[in-house]
Amino acid sequence: MLVQRVLSPATRLESWTVLGDDGPVVPVERYLAYLTDIERSPNTVKAYAHDLKDWFVFLARQGLDWREVRLEDLAEFIAWLRRPPASRGAVVAVLPSVEHHCSPSAVNRKLSALSAFYQHAARNGVDLGDLLTTWQPAGRRSSGWKPFLHHISKGQRQPRRTIGLPAPQKLPRVLTVVETQAILDACERLRDRFLFALLWDSGVRIGEALGLRHADIAAAEQEVRVVPRTNDNGARTKSRVARSIPVSAELVRLYADYLHGEYGDLESDYVFVNLWGRPHGHPLAYPAVYDLVRRLRRRTGIDFDPHWYRHSAATRLLRDGVPIEVVSKLLGHADITTTANVYGHLTAEDARKALEEAGWFSGREVRL
Repeated sequence: MLVQRVLSPATRLESWTVLGDDGPVVPVERYLAYLTDIERSPNTVKAYAHDLKDWFVFLARQGLDWREVRLEDLAEFIAWLRRPPASRGAVVAVLPSVEHHCSPSAVNRKLSALSAFYQHAARNGVDLGDLLTTWQPAGRRSSGWKPFLHHISKGQRQPRRTIGLPAPQKLPRVLTVVETQAILDACERLRDRFLFALLWDSGVRIGEALGLRHADIAAAEQEVRVVPRTNDNGARTKSRVARSIPVSAELVRLYADYLHGEYGDLESDYVFVNLWGRPHGHPLAYPAVYDLVRRLRRRTGIDFDPHWYRHSAATRLLRDGVPIEVVSKLLGHADITTTANVYGHLTAEDARKALEEAGWFSGREVRL
């Protein structure tokens, strides 16, 4: 089986499917089409496609029907994922010293994809029995959220995913000031320097930056507006609501230098365009950015990713005392709990600074 990129001839929307020996795997194709219809990101659809491909490859090797598997089969799937790919098809013992192929977080992500896939199938009338679920009274929920038509179904038992691996929480990777300056200074073009300066100053996603139009930059107000829209270069914003982000005067001046020094009389609505590559004048796309990132990695010796700038901006804001609800709004998070879950961590250095500012280590009543 393989994951294949598809492009709708009518809408030009990008999506993904899973192909078997006889064409698309129908239940997977139906679910991925649903995700595309509700405008989930192509990257999200692609990730689900790869996760579901692994599941159906496992089922095929085990001779199992996707509608009739048991919880024990799911446990075997986890063990199968953890084995090195070369040993998955062989009946051999894997030594404990062999490193697991899939990390716990990767396994849990795949299980979440399976859970969503089977819930979608169940809602569309597929009889799945107790697959991937344990049954509990609907009233025993940990939150106040209630599903649609809860008043009708509240007497029934509701599904919940029952299996997963303990995974350590990863702290977001951030760039230091020295690293950021080195990357900016390694940029040979004003366009490239402005791109990474924008990411550092505003915390926007790389897709949001690539989708910017000139009308989105209010120079006089020193603001950048992120607007959800369809972009010719495939750039996307996860946020469904437009938002305005204050930026520095230095960033606005760099934008003006870029327009006068390199952009010139080019007629395009997009801020970031191909000026030296092909096709000339077209909006800059993800592959071109990652080619640039690879070049900058070689020049600086810093192994960074564009998304680190977003983490860096959020961490700086929180460390400087900006309220978390303001940070959440600037980042475009739909829920403040997302901000708290990702960035609500403290390093020992952060904790010491907060304690010192609170006078914890001075003027103490008890002498040690």
